[in-house]
Amino acid sequence: MNTQLKRTFSLIEIIVGLCAMAFALYLDFTGNESSYRGILLAAGLVLIVAGLFILPTKKHRSIVNVLFLLPVLLTFFFTVLNPFILGIFYSLTDWNGIKFTKFVGIGNYITMFQSRDYVYSFLITFLYTILNMIFVNIAAFALALLCTSKVRGRNFYRASFFLPNLIGGIVLGYVWQFIFNKVFTAAIAGSQSMLTDPNLALAAILIVSTWQYAGYIMMIYVTGLQGVPKDIMEASNVDGANWWVALKRIKMPMIANTFTVCMFLTLVNSFKQFDLNLAITNGAPSRILQGKAVLSTEFMALNIYKTAIAKNEYALGQTKAVVFFIILAIVSLTQVSINKRKEVEM
Repeated sequence: MNTQLKRTFSLIEIIVGLCAMAFALYLDFTGNESSYRGILLAAGLVLIVAGLFILPTKKHRSIVNVLFLLPVLLTFFFTVLNPFILGIFYSLTDWNGIKFTKFVGIGNYITMFQSRDYVYSFLITFLYTILNMIFVNIAAFALALLCTSKVRGRNFYRASFFLPNLIGGIVLGYVWQFIFNKVFTAAIAGSQSMLTDPNLALAAILIVSTWQYAGYIMMIYVTGLQGVPKDIMEASNVDGANWWVALKRIKMPMIANTFTVCMFLTLVNSFKQFDLNLAITNGAPSRILQGKAVLSTEFMALNIYKTAIAKNEYALGQTKAVVFFIILAIVSLTQVSINKRKEVEM
């Protein structure tokens, strides 16, 4: 088959495929219950892919590479990009989870920022994120130093410290709720559960989160510390550098990229905290803020969940989710940018 005939044949395949997909989408949008819609859609996609695959062009290799990536790209589109775009659209409507009747513009965004509990939820989430990043990384780095030292049984310690991360957040949360409410109060006569105090309840979540997540971050630090060349450490030892100087001047600068990764992971994990928040306190206890009761430990993810599921305000919940994504993206990119600059300085 010559080049011109191959090009003509491939273009026919692409055009027929596009027509088949367009007709299938037309049947779907018009409410036609024909069983051929799925067949037409799949056949159209196959024809388009086949036509592009045999299309003679100077960029044929690039087209083939994209075609091999197509399953991943389609998965990303349908599971990430498409829901996000639809989410932005629904946030501008009065969507009730099934359908919408009218556009409300930025009305949901105005309502969201006027909500005292949402503003408080953002502030308490930000505070929790900062504290959790500090505690988890300090604990994880200290454990990593222990597990990379010459201490006997360090492999056992690694497995033991990592073990809490294998327990599901919901199960872990209910276990620790029992510990705070029953075990600690029974061990300390006359004491009250930490979960009944608005300030101590946040500390309780921080304790559990650090206990669960520090082992996972520790393994990343262990990998970074093991990558430090031994000849450099031996040279520093010969030059008389003590343990602290070697740690501060050699090890920490050489694993700067590890700090960037760990800080990013703990930031994202802390900002998206949901399962422990739901299982341990479910947002409780309440506190009075400017004459109104708000849930003292209700983080943003839990606030979005309750708005959409418990209160059936799906459009408002989606609005909060869109803003939540934007804030998380900005904070994460800022953190990575700052850490990258510090890597260069170190």
